[in-house]
Amino acid sequence: MRKCFSIMVICCSVLLAGCDHLASYSLSEQEINQSLSKHAAFEKDIGINGLANAHITLDTLHTEIGRAVDNQVVLSGHAKVDFASLFGQQKADLNLKMSAVPVFNREQGAVYLHDITILDAQAQPQKVQGVVESLKPLLATSLRDYFNQQPAWILSSDRSKAESLAKKYATGIEVKPGELVIPLAP
Repeated sequence: MRKCFSIMVICCSVLLAGCDHLASYSLSEQEINQSLSKHAAFEKDIGINGLANAHITLDTLHTEIGRAVDNQVVLSGHAKVDFASLFGQQKADLNLKMSAVPVFNREQGAVYLHDITILDAQAQPQKVQGVVESLKPLLATSLRDYFNQQPAWILSSDRSKAESLAKKYATGIEVKPGELVIPLAP
């Protein structure tokens, strides 16, 4: 009898452990990075008429989820910038570091990066850093608008059974170090 009870407890434990993965769906940094490299193509003209204008093309973007800033995604990226100012034409490389709050849109089954904040923007050559600083508020607004409309990830019924279930039963999003966790309704 005691042996039978022990076997039943072990079987129930294994069964419950096996069902745990059905309680949520996780997206890794690598998956988000791959999605952003395919779908995030930020290219914008910004400026202050008559003073400084810039054409910015964001060409790389990498995420760090929930490690540097709790409950947020930190994005590091590189952009090419063509400036036109009172001082003439200049080209520069821009290294950006931004933070964002991941938001899950249940109707679309999509993860968005809202409230983009530029944490750091370093230009090379250094002599254009002043122009970058003056354009930073406009760049932040443009990036915020872009990422509020462009999802970082869209759940699909075609990739896996687990993702298909997540698309149907997702209830929100949680940020854990290195991953976004989408809890599923029971």
